[in-house]
Amino acid sequence: MIQFSAQQIAMMIQGKVEGDASVAVSQFGKIEEATAGQISFLANPKYEEFLYQTKASIIIINDSLVLKNPIAATLIRVPDAYAAFATLLTKYQELKTQNLTGIQTPSYISSSAKLGDNHFVAAFAHIGDNVTTGEHVKIFPNVVIGENVKIGNNVILHPGVVIYADCVLGNNITIHSGSIIGGDGFGFAPKADGSFQKVPQLGNVIIEDDVEIGSNTTIDRATIGSTIIRKGVKLDNLIQVAHNVEVGENTVIAAQTGLSGSTKVGKGVMMGGQAGTAGHLSIADGVKVAARSGITKTITQANSTITGFPAAEHSTALRAQIHMKNLPNLEKRVKELEILVAQLSQKG
Repeated sequence: MIQFSAQQIAMMIQGKVEGDASVAVSQFGKIEEATAGQISFLANPKYEEFLYQTKASIIIINDSLVLKNPIAATLIRVPDAYAAFATLLTKYQELKTQNLTGIQTPSYISSSAKLGDNHFVAAFAHIGDNVTTGEHVKIFPNVVIGENVKIGNNVILHPGVVIYADCVLGNNITIHSGSIIGGDGFGFAPKADGSFQKVPQLGNVIIEDDVEIGSNTTIDRATIGSTIIRKGVKLDNLIQVAHNVEVGENTVIAAQTGLSGSTKVGKGVMMGGQAGTAGHLSIADGVKVAARSGITKTITQANSTITGFPAAEHSTALRAQIHMKNLPNLEKRVKELEILVAQLSQKG
């Protein structure tokens, strides 16, 4: 168990200690539940009441926070408590994994594979022919890496990840359990007799630096060329990325979203859960897609917000929803007008 003092933690996150700098912690806790020996943080004002009740030994808070009551815990003040806590969690995770080195048995590593320094290969992993990896690559149990795969530095492949042949992974990538990279794209050509002929998927998947991919996400290989996940992309769990899709830099996509074949997603796009796209369309940079939106045509306006099905500009979609709610009343009024018109016609 790793233990750090308040002073050591403050140095890691560039914070200022208020209170006993020597107090030590070895665990993390939520501010409303934390106990002695744990560190917590306060970023959301809704939880401020717990700041004066918590039993945490150390709490990270914003520089701007003005205390309303005395606090027994040691405080570490930083410009952004949430970001600082995330940094601390990252450093802690790195410390936990950096000592994992070597090769466990039973595992299979092809004689033609080349592994970088400080690698870790867990039992029951499979590494195919001509695989190359960089330094500090951690491969956990039941990971399968196909032939000719190239992997950069500081990559973590959690249990059950499958990387198909010829795929390319950059540096600082984390792929969580059960994800499949490079499976066949959904390509079938209809035949005259009503059956379908499979179209061979000969491309690959390229994942650039600083990408994180959630559990059970699938990224299909291209038919020809590459399916590309650009630098800094964050994908949630249970996402389907089809063949020949390109996801732009620093885009974030929430769970259960589906991107159909040849979709081009711009930079800095944010997509809510269960959103979906038709194939062969583009989404401009900075677009925000509300959860459960269905995109059926190209979005050309950068930094816009869209919602609904078919997806439309947010304010337009909201007006449409209001009109939909009013339809029963409108129907009633139309029927009343029809009756009135009929009565006037009879009198005429």
